[in-house]
Amino acid sequence: MKLLVISDLHAADKNLDLLDDEFKKADAVLFGGDFAECFKPETGLESLKKLCEKHDTIFSVLGNCDPEDFLEVMEENDISIEKSLVFHEGLAFCGSGGGEYFTGKTEFERTREELMSDFDIIKTSVEQSGDSSLWKNLILISHNPPKGSIVDRVNDELHPGSSEFTDYINKNQPLAVICGHIHEGRGVEKMGETYVINPGALAEGYYAWLNVEKDKDGNWKVAEPELKELGK
Repeated sequence: MKLLVISDLHAADKNLDLLDDEFKKADAVLFGGDFAECFKPETGLESLKKLCEKHDTIFSVLGNCDPEDFLEVMEENDISIEKSLVFHEGLAFCGSGGGEYFTGKTEFERTREELMSDFDIIKTSVEQSGDSSLWKNLILISHNPPKGSIVDRVNDELHPGSSEFTDYINKNQPLAVICGHIHEGRGVEKMGETYVINPGALAEGYYAWLNVEKDKDGNWKVAEPELKELGK
């Protein structure tokens, strides 16, 4: 399955149009949040609607620059996976939207506890079913990144990602994690066997591919993710 990974559009709608050929190749689109320009929440609604026109299968969360009421439009268009467990073609998706509280000046800032609580539905599902194999099929989308060496790197000294999220990934080992928020953190790193991908900001022309396929035993495997740039 070929998954197009994008994040941090920030109302740069022309870049969605420049991805038209890539949308045609994708089996699904994973969006890591921030439809709107920072401090201009009114700019994001048309971007959200335009993204919805680009593909029939989109899994999305909100970013910290997006008003929380955008969630209603996402749900109307059946693209939200916030606080939800969504199954598609043998894979499972769950998401957490918004960014960690910092200045309180962007639209959707939350505590680390609030961000992590969006994944509680996974624990509930595993406990109710008694089947922990769900983790092997699971892709998480979180606007806020885990603390790492690459995906939350602002500079050599500043890594503002969530250590709680890192612990969660290392403990449970989902198939893959998509994040955004930190534009400088564009990259791929592994936490145990889990690939964590920050595709970079689509507003700056960056995106990625995540390719997953089943092995001979029927288990999902991730091929090395590909970081891409518009026009290259």
